[in-house]
Amino acid sequence: MAGFHVMAGATEGYERITVRKIGFADVLDALRQGARDFWEKPSHYVFLCVIYPLVGVFLASWTSGRNALPLLFPLASGFALLGPLAAIGLYEISRRRELGLDASWGHAFDVRHSPALPSIVALGIWLFVLFIVWLLSAKALYVSLFGPEAPASMRVFFNEVFRTYAGHQLILWGNLIGFCFAVVALATTVIAFPLLLDRDVGVVSAVETCVRTILVNPLQILFWGLIVAVCLIIGSLPLFAGLAVVMPILGHATWHLYRKVISPRSRTVVSSESYSSVS
Repeated sequence: MAGFHVMAGATEGYERITVRKIGFADVLDALRQGARDFWEKPSHYVFLCVIYPLVGVFLASWTSGRNALPLLFPLASGFALLGPLAAIGLYEISRRRELGLDASWGHAFDVRHSPALPSIVALGIWLFVLFIVWLLSAKALYVSLFGPEAPASMRVFFNEVFRTYAGHQLILWGNLIGFCFAVVALATTVIAFPLLLDRDVGVVSAVETCVRTILVNPLQILFWGLIVAVCLIIGSLPLFAGLAVVMPILGHATWHLYRKVISPRSRTVVSSESYSSVS
């Protein structure tokens, strides 16, 4: 039953959520509302998200060793794949603010009491798997171009990457492969975690709703993905310190994007038997 609950949610059936069409103005408004939520109590949210830039600095320090240098960029960029999960507490804060409840930072940890916690954990595992596969793919690409030997030093590594044909191929194909992983992460989790916090619908319904969200709003969601990517790059530049501001703003904005995309009415519940037969 626990496994079934993860897949189908509290209704013990497949819940099809109504997805609304939004505009580019809605995406920008969600970002503005996210910034507004952050500035209400910024010290609390910086405290919550300070672990994110600290982890980033740790990863950069760890990869400064010669053997791990090829993973420097894949780790920094791939770490963003885990962003939707890292911001789970911020969705809860925005949810509580919306309901007029106490939104102090301690309530970010109330997620552990959510009835959808098994589904949230399952989706989080999916993101970790995607992250690991991205690292393995990036490593395989580097080895195919430069061989299994580690670069002699950081200077040699950067010279190889930026001043050789193989390095230019690494940049080109690495970014293309990374873009594919980012699209998969976006397609499966763009609003999945806020949806699970709001409604215990199960992983299948949450992921399917994300896919339909992109099908209904392809350019708008890609625009949102571009905003997230640019903000994360900007936040990462000053030794990842900017992520302490960027992450909470994006986290709150994701909640508001969810509210704009998902209709609170016109929900249809399909029985588990019917869903199995369709599959």
